[in-house]
Amino acid sequence: MSPILNTVISWFLKQRVSQIDYFKENPHQAQHDLLFDLIEKAKDTEWGQKYDYASIKNVETYQQRVPVQDYEQVKVYIERLRKGENNLLWPTEIKWFAKSSGTTSDKSKFIPVSSEALEDCHMKGGKDMLSLYCNFRPDTQIFSGKGLVMGGSHSVSEFSSNSYFGDISAILVQNFPFWAELMRTPDISIALMDDWEVKLDKIANATITENVTNLSGVPSWNLVLLKKILEITGRRNVLEVWPNLELFIHGGVSFAPYREQFKKLIPSDQMWYMETYNASEGFFGIQDRPHNNEMLLMLDYGIYYEFIPTTDIGSDNPRVLTLEQVETDTNYALIISTNAGLWRYMIGDTIQFTSINPYRIQISGRTKNFINAFGEEVIVDNAEKALDAACRETGAVVSEYTAAPVFVEDNNSASHEYLIEFEKEPDDLDKFIKVLDKELQNINSDYEAKRTADIMLKLPRVKSLPKNTFFNWLKSKGKIGGQNKVPRLFNNRKYVDEILEFIG
Repeated sequence: MSPILNTVISWFLKQRVSQIDYFKENPHQAQHDLLFDLIEKAKDTEWGQKYDYASIKNVETYQQRVPVQDYEQVKVYIERLRKGENNLLWPTEIKWFAKSSGTTSDKSKFIPVSSEALEDCHMKGGKDMLSLYCNFRPDTQIFSGKGLVMGGSHSVSEFSSNSYFGDISAILVQNFPFWAELMRTPDISIALMDDWEVKLDKIANATITENVTNLSGVPSWNLVLLKKILEITGRRNVLEVWPNLELFIHGGVSFAPYREQFKKLIPSDQMWYMETYNASEGFFGIQDRPHNNEMLLMLDYGIYYEFIPTTDIGSDNPRVLTLEQVETDTNYALIISTNAGLWRYMIGDTIQFTSINPYRIQISGRTKNFINAFGEEVIVDNAEKALDAACRETGAVVSEYTAAPVFVEDNNSASHEYLIEFEKEPDDLDKFIKVLDKELQNINSDYEAKRTADIMLKLPRVKSLPKNTFFNWLKSKGKIGGQNKVPRLFNNRKYVDEILEFIG
């Protein structure tokens, strides 16, 4: 792509910055107007008639009338949508469903993605990432080459030939406009392959001769790809393959464990890293300042936000706050109403506001204990079921346990590490580990994908601890009592490393 075209595209994208400035300066009005636009559009849907959207005239009435939802409560509507029914949650036809990690009763969730959500949320977010980047890096040459995008995969729904599901990244790649296709690599036939072992090899071979200027995606998968590219080319670092590489747009999991590894593979002070918050349910935040991982909450993407303080989760009458009521340095569960027909939907993430003028956020975790270091989204319920299966197969009895990720370092592979205090040891520890792993794959599709061919995650590690280890560890911290519990899953190694150090 010519330098002139690079300049023209950069100029065009930066025109969006004035619209972003508007909602930064008028956040409450922007959100109020957006909510009532959503309500007006959905008033004649089955959901809108059920809650009499036509008579809702203020936010308070909306909050009183429409209950906070989770996936289990809207699943019946989503299953009907997947079978081809329409005008249930949203007035336009829903053809696409973003597949993500499941609930306690389902292996996967299927999040509806309307044409409005595609165009006015996810696609708009993609363009805004580049708009903001061009704004704070005016000398960028990003459009002189191509962006390497690793999509997931998608399939025709088993319910309807006119309905499709897949990773949100695959849905976006499938629906990119023609001009975006000219600016990305690899070819769509490779980008959407579902065999990840073959796919990574093909992506590497297809892109090593391209002028790649930017990468986007989950850090863990990109790290695997970059190492494969160096293996194929025999080069010492990625800049010897792509000398014009200048940007990595990342999201999905915390970048902190990966930052030093990327710096080692891409040894350049001119390489920029840009944080985003894009989920199956919507595109929520973009880093809008250089070298600062706080993200601007995007307020004009067809998403209305509410927030429950995490201290209220599980209570009979939790406080549900609007944007003007939030404070900094407080954990909130995120509640969204969207232009895909999710109404007061709790997505399971928790955030903190780092600023309220403008509204900037950081992801602080999940509403439940989890491990999501590599996009696997393993929740406690998954681990409990898998451990139960492993115990049944090996005669073991688990009294206490905790688990954490093992992060990739140099040539070592990532995995999960379980510290287990057995009441009764398994008769075969290797079998215990294999059953644990197999059952996790059976009940969690995201974990299953990361375990494919040992590309991302290896078999879990299990360390058997001496009796009373957890009790003595809690006692040493002065945390004996009913309110002090052993953390089951944790997304970093804080507790696991403390316990390993404690037992010497």
